[in-house]
Amino acid sequence: MTTPGSRAPSQEYMLMDYLQRLGKNLEGRRAVHIHLSRLRPQNRRDYHIKIAAATFEGIVQNFEGQTFIMSNSDIFFVCKGASVTDIDTAVMKVRFLFSEDPLSQGEDEEDLARFCTWYNLELQYDEVFQMVQQAHRERERKSRLSVSAEQAAEFKNKNTRKPIDPEQLGKLEGFLQRADLSNLMRRQPVCAIAPGSTTPQPVFRELYISIADLQSTVLPEYDLSGNIWLFQHLTHVLDQRMLSLLMRNDDTTIASSFSINMNVGTILSPAFLNFDSSLKAVARGTVVIELQKIDIFGDMGAFMFARDFMRERGYRICLDGMNHLTLQFIDRERLGLDLIKLVWTPDMNDDATGRRQTEIKEHIDRSGRARIILCRCDSEEAIRFGQSMGITMFQGRIIDKMIQSERRI
Repeated sequence: MTTPGSRAPSQEYMLMDYLQRLGKNLEGRRAVHIHLSRLRPQNRRDYHIKIAAATFEGIVQNFEGQTFIMSNSDIFFVCKGASVTDIDTAVMKVRFLFSEDPLSQGEDEEDLARFCTWYNLELQYDEVFQMVQQAHRERERKSRLSVSAEQAAEFKNKNTRKPIDPEQLGKLEGFLQRADLSNLMRRQPVCAIAPGSTTPQPVFRELYISIADLQSTVLPEYDLSGNIWLFQHLTHVLDQRMLSLLMRNDDTTIASSFSINMNVGTILSPAFLNFDSSLKAVARGTVVIELQKIDIFGDMGAFMFARDFMRERGYRICLDGMNHLTLQFIDRERLGLDLIKLVWTPDMNDDATGRRQTEIKEHIDRSGRARIILCRCDSEEAIRFGQSMGITMFQGRIIDKMIQSERRI
């Protein structure tokens, strides 16, 4: 059981999934929708809702029950074989908890109906499922708006910063040579999620130095990516520091099964050769080197030389930063790539005709569904879309939240 505002997957999604799995096994099943979202705000804090949901624990244990706390604080309860009296007793206990609130006052049928709605799932399954489906869509819509607001705020903040200039870049390079960057190193897992599952299984972790944190810590008034050529130079410096961090790393959790984003020029440098010699041969086969398309197509000769070297040493190669419009122009096999990261955006699923999704699926199938990682996933919609395309590997904030949720159980 999770509480409102809990980490993904949402209770709306879990309830919808639960109802789908019930299928035709509806005999003797009843549901009760308790409208706690209608309580006054001061009476529906998280701990109020948790206590109310706990009232159903006895029925949950004895009658194949499930309790879901929706994002708006409503409680949805489903059970099998419990008598109307058993359920009504639990409902009245919840109503008593909020007896001071106008929602729980009055004894007429209309008063009781404002507090909760009863359903016989054998007879009203379609009605209930459509209602839950609509609640799930509404939560997804609000989630998108929240993400859009965050992105707009981030964009606004970025636009108030000055582009980095050569003088500031020189000072930053000096800082990077002296500073311990281990506290700026981040790890984000790439996970496999089987079709129909919501349980992520880590495949490898991407290791990177957070540009945003570096910027806010060292040069908060400047936009480090404001000048593309100076930023490209900065990434070379960060590559060197990342390799240095990994070589003196004593953390066994990142001794293998990780990915790092490198420039082609870095791979051809002595620093990478030193890093390569520090790895055990068996570990190289678990390391993924991520490359940006601008670096690959900027100098195809250098890329192919670096690619052959990496393949001979056992590394896997991933092309990062593709979107659903550019994926069609990449021939993964001819380029000698093992993996492709496809960036998720909600407009990939915003397709009334289905034509766009058909085209995306064709490009994914051509590249190899098992070779695609859908990244920057920030919602359950991203996972469902990826699974509908046959993708099984995912990365992003929603995956991070799912893993954190698994650990708390």
